[in-house]
Parts: sequence; structure tokens; C-alpha cells
Amino acid sequence: MASRDTVLKVTNLSKSYGPTTIVDNFNLEVREGEAVALTGRNGAGKSTVLRCLVGADRPTEGSVEVLGVKMSETNPEIRRNVATVIDDLDFFPDLSVVEHLDLLARAHGLDEADQLVDEVLEEVQLVPQSGQLPGTLSSGQRRRLALATAFVRPRRLLVLDEPEQRLDVEGVKWLGARLRAEKEKGLAIVMASHEPALVEALGCRIVELGGPRG
Repeated sequence: MASRDTVLKVTNLSKSYGPTTIVDNFNLEVREGEAVALTGRNGAGKSTVLRCLVGADRPTEGSVEVLGVKMSETNPEIRRNVATVIDDLDFFPDLSVVEHLDLLARAHGLDEADQLVDEVLEEVQLVPQSGQLPGTLSSGQRRRLALATAFVRPRRLLVLDEPEQRLDVEGVKWLGARLRAEKEKGLAIVMASHEPALVEALGCRIVELGGPRG
């Protein structure tokens, strides 16, 4: 069996806000075709870790590398390899759902962008809403659109913060099947989740974080 490349390497990551240390000396290595679920009580630092992994926050100490490249949110190589859904996204207010996804697909230079966008819209069940502005969608539909923005981008690493939020039972089942199929093709996945069915569907390696320290 061929060895799998290390996609994500986190070394001695710490994050503090003033005197409060939220994450202390966190280490993680994720290879191709592996899914990791971060667990822990509220305040344990799961979202903080995820934000550091994608460059939205800068660690106080330590390093994050994706395929051997130091994390920088503005690095084109990083942007080609990392897709993320960690916050409620600020969608372009004047672009429709389909225009928003088409812009993302074309900006990343994907072949057959039109076909890809059509397929993703079908999969996330937003075809009837494709001409609407994001602000007119329900909260569940906005969550599906946020997931769609990751699925129309190139990715070797997918980082998700509670992706099951506002999805119904069938939606969680669909998401689990979708992510498992990508994992089996070599995608590395790191997520925080409170949904045991999703964690189980992906066969995640579980990494538990402790609480904040003052």
C-alpha cells in the first residue's frame, strides 16, 4: 500500500487572548484520505483551532503547514488546496446563488465550471433558489449554500466547523455520504461536530481538546 502524503501538520500551536490561553501546545498531523473530528466541551478551543488552521487567526505560538507550505490565507497555493466552512459566510449581496458559485468556480480556474455549479446546486437542493439573492434564503438553505461554496473549489484539505448545523436528518445523512466519498478519493478533512452520526459516517479519528486556561 502506497504511503499517503501528509496534508496538514500542526506543531506546538498555542493561541492566547490577553492573559487567557485558549489552545495550548496543540499538535496534529492529517494525511490524505483521513478525517479528524475535534471534540470537547464548549470553550475547549475547537473553533479557535480551526480558525488557525485556515489562517483566519494567527497562532500566538507554533506553526501550521499544508502540504509543506506555511499557512497564509493570501498564499495562492494555500487557496488552491484548502476549502473551508467555519463561519456563517458573508455572501456577495448583489449576486444570486448561481452567480456566487459560478464566480468562485471560475476564480479558481476550474474546468467546466458551468457543469460543476449545476451539479452542486442539484446536490445541495438549491436549484429552485438558484436565481435568488443569498439574503432571501432560509437559514438551512444558507448553510447548504455555504457548503456548496466549498464543493465548487479545488481542495486537498477541507476544514469544517459544525457542518451539520441547521441540516435536517436527511441533510446530515447526505453530508456524511458526500464527505465520505471525497475522503475515499484522498481528501483530508478536519472538522468540529456535535453530530455522532456524521462523525461515525466518516470514520473520523477523534481528537479531544481540553478547556481554556487562565
